[in-house]
Order: sequence, then structure tokens, then C-alpha cells
Amino acid sequence: MENVALQLYSIKELTSRDFLGTLKKVAEIGYDGVEFAGYFGTSAAQLKTALDEYGLRAAGSHIGMPDLVERLEEMIEYSLVIGSPYIICPGIPEELRENADSYKRAAEIFDRMGERCKEQGLRFGYHNHGFEFQKHDGLTGLELLASNTRPEHMFLELDTYWAEYAGFRAADWIESFKDRCRILHIKDMKSEQDKRNTEIGSGILDFKAITAAGKRGGVEWYTVEQEEYEIPQLESIETSLSFLRQIL
Repeated sequence: MENVALQLYSIKELTSRDFLGTLKKVAEIGYDGVEFAGYFGTSAAQLKTALDEYGLRAAGSHIGMPDLVERLEEMIEYSLVIGSPYIICPGIPEELRENADSYKRAAEIFDRMGERCKEQGLRFGYHNHGFEFQKHDGLTGLELLASNTRPEHMFLELDTYWAEYAGFRAADWIESFKDRCRILHIKDMKSEQDKRNTEIGSGILDFKAITAAGKRGGVEWYTVEQEEYEIPQLESIETSLSFLRQIL
């Protein structure tokens, strides 16, 4: 069975009020793991104890550029204690995505971070939004990041929603980067006219093709993310998980 995680940013209002209690609810819904978007003041040891108790695996952490630059060693140590194999940058500031040269500077920073993570037994990744699909000197920002980092130092966490939002087929990008796509962010879109998020399987993205491409490429985690809701959040993430279980 394929691994399915929840990006906890999806339910940030709940985790901010009761972090560990919300993790327990995610486990009870049936997710295999969680991808973190902050630890809410919880010690690594306390979080590890909770994960073990709930039967959840740590499926990576989104850590912003300032913390990666200033506190990488601390972030690495935290990840090691909770058993999380991935440190993921969730985006880059505007000054590092203005043109091809700025993307290359970002890639240089990421390659060094990825090398340090690798030395400690972790893997470093990058999560895209929509702006990385704009072209600079004939290449998209995502291609510039990938071509200027070593595969062993940076993998790609492809966000399927943002790929399709930018006008591309997510499955094609998985095929193109199949040696780099270790995690997929599974996020659906209501329609071409209404681009809001919706529950997985309720929108227009072809997740059968996406997950098939992911399996061919050796994707390790299929991670649900949602940022807009029309039904209660826990009900929504349960609906998305149920659909994914049916097609994976």
C-alpha cells in the first residue's frame, strides 16, 4: 500500500489550537504520516512520543528560508529526533526568482543545504508554487533549480495543483523529473473557471494518471494538501484520503 500523508498546513487552525490532539485525530482518520508546517513549541522528544503513540510517521517538514539559512543544524537535529527523513523548503523569496541568475543563486544555496542534510542522513527537497513555471532564458524556474543542483542534494516535491494552475499536466512533470520527484502534493482544483481547492477526486485533476506516473517514478509519499474548504476540515481530509485509497 502506498504511503499517504497530510500536510498539516491544511488544518493549521486546528493544529495551532491543539497540535498533539489534532495529530491524534489525523491518525484516527487513517493517514500514514504527517508533513509538518511548524511544531508549535513542541519539543522533538515530546513529538516523537506522540507520533509513536498514534502510529503516525513523520513524512517531512516544511521549513522556510530564514530558518533554513539561520538554523539549519537545529532543524536537522529536530528532524533526526522525530524520525523525519525530509527537510523541504516551501518556496523562495522574490529576490531569488527574478531571473535565471537569481534562480541559480537559489540553487547554489539549496545544493549546499542538501549536501549538509545528506551528511546527516536526511534528504533536502523543494516544494513549488505557480511562479516556478515561468520561463527565464528558455527554462522554467523549476528546471533551473533542478539543473543547477545535484539529484542527491535536492529532490522535488511537486505540487500537482500549482502545476495544473500554471497550465501544465502534473503527470508530465512527474515523468520529466521522475528521478527527482520523491513526494507529491496532492491537491485538486474545482474547475478551469473556479480554481479553488476542493477535496481530492471532486475536481478536475486526473489523479489516476498522476498517481500512476508517481508509481512509475518511485514516489515515496502522496501528501494531501488543501487550503480552502466548503465542509468541515476533518471531514474534508477524510474524503480526500478515502478517494486516494481507492486509486492507489
